[in-house]
Amino acid sequence: MKIKKTVKRYCPFCRKHTEHKVSIAKKKGRNAARPMSRGSTSRVQARGLRRGAGNLGRYSKPPKPKRGGKKLSKKTDFRFTCKECNKTHSQRKGYRAKKVELV
Repeated sequence: MKIKKTVKRYCPFCRKHTEHKVSIAKKKGRNAARPMSRGSTSRVQARGLRRGAGNLGRYSKPPKPKRGGKKLSKKTDFRFTCKECNKTHSQRKGYRAKKVELV
């Protein structure tokens, strides 16, 4: 998928439409992006949700078999840098594509 290097779009800091430079940010892993996520076992343990005797809800049941295949591509994370105020923001949803090229 090809995307232009510069786009004219709304800047929330200047509060007007300006030229923006497009860049693709590297996707962070799950632990880096959401370090406090409830799903991480260590966080659950620290909160005291997994200790003691008795039925502890979903943790006492065996895991359900997962259906469906693995996704082949990740969504791209676009960052837009305003050429007037030099502030970066991201407003557009990422595309699921194997290869994203800035033209």
